[in-house]
Amino acid sequence: MTKAGTSTVDRGSSRNAATLITGAGGEVGHGLISSLHVAGRTNLVGIDIREIDKKLREFCRETFVADICDSTLVERLQSMFEITEVYHLAALLSTRAEFTPEAAHDVNVGGTINLLRLAADQARSHGQRVKFLMPSSIAAHGLSDLASKTAANAVKEDEHTRPITMYGCNKLYCENLGRYYARHYRQLAKDRMENTLDFRCLRYPGLISTETVPSGGTSDYAPEMIHAAAEGKPYACFVRPDTRIPFMTMPEAVDAILKLAAADESSLSRCVYNISSFSASAEEIADLVREYFPGAEITFEPDKLRQVIVDSWPADVDDSAARKDWGWEPKHDLRSAFEEYVVPGIKKRYA
Repeated sequence: MTKAGTSTVDRGSSRNAATLITGAGGEVGHGLISSLHVAGRTNLVGIDIREIDKKLREFCRETFVADICDSTLVERLQSMFEITEVYHLAALLSTRAEFTPEAAHDVNVGGTINLLRLAADQARSHGQRVKFLMPSSIAAHGLSDLASKTAANAVKEDEHTRPITMYGCNKLYCENLGRYYARHYRQLAKDRMENTLDFRCLRYPGLISTETVPSGGTSDYAPEMIHAAAEGKPYACFVRPDTRIPFMTMPEAVDAILKLAAADESSLSRCVYNISSFSASAEEIADLVREYFPGAEITFEPDKLRQVIVDSWPADVDDSAARKDWGWEPKHDLRSAFEEYVVPGIKKRYA
């Protein structure tokens, strides 16, 4: 295994043009790297805390096993590459973050500042703005109780932004950090370069993937019950049957961030956008799982503490700004997501 902070390939070259992807081995990273490869991108540089899958490594110019909080990594990237675009996917997700909130802050905030500073320094170095894409989350929202959640209907980007999780606090703060680095970074410095970053961010709902196993998100009860059913394992869902939040499939999540990256900047009215495909209750998802996997054993055993977190998230979000500004349009409702993506993909995975 590659040592932390070192690349899997050493071509002896320096200042190669590069698109940097952090969290490259994660759920979104898999789909993003594959999509960029299919699009003919050969300048990908991937970073993950664990070694990236061999197939993905083959799609990248360089890969690093490293911690985004490591300042020496940032220095090395600065010297090796001319970075024109960053997809910052690395994060410590919501459930894990509640067990180690300070560590989550270090990764989610400290790591993001490292990457924002790297991007700003790169822009100053080669005299060209760096495009910086970052997923945020519905966890950036926070509703006080179920009555408020019901009354809120579809929540807009600037509504109910009082998150109750460390992950949500981190993401909301990093949205503002991105806006700061894009518009106001070093605003009193005499040698300031204006408009160093083109920062673009979208708030993902719950994500459902057939290719990767869920890895610590509080919305992962949906993909967890699907994977368990495909493996023939019983699953005890940790939220109530009536629990409702927005979701989307992983291919839609990847397509959305690529579409936002490709959008003409003049059409963008904001830095941060809500997106969603469908809103579903845990019971509605379980019913479809049982329909397509008749032997599925799904029970509901709500975890009171995790339930409080999910209850603070919107039942739906208003993504009209994304639809208007850059043509976001979901591909699926709940049933078509199962018929066209979930069932074929999950059966292939566990064949």
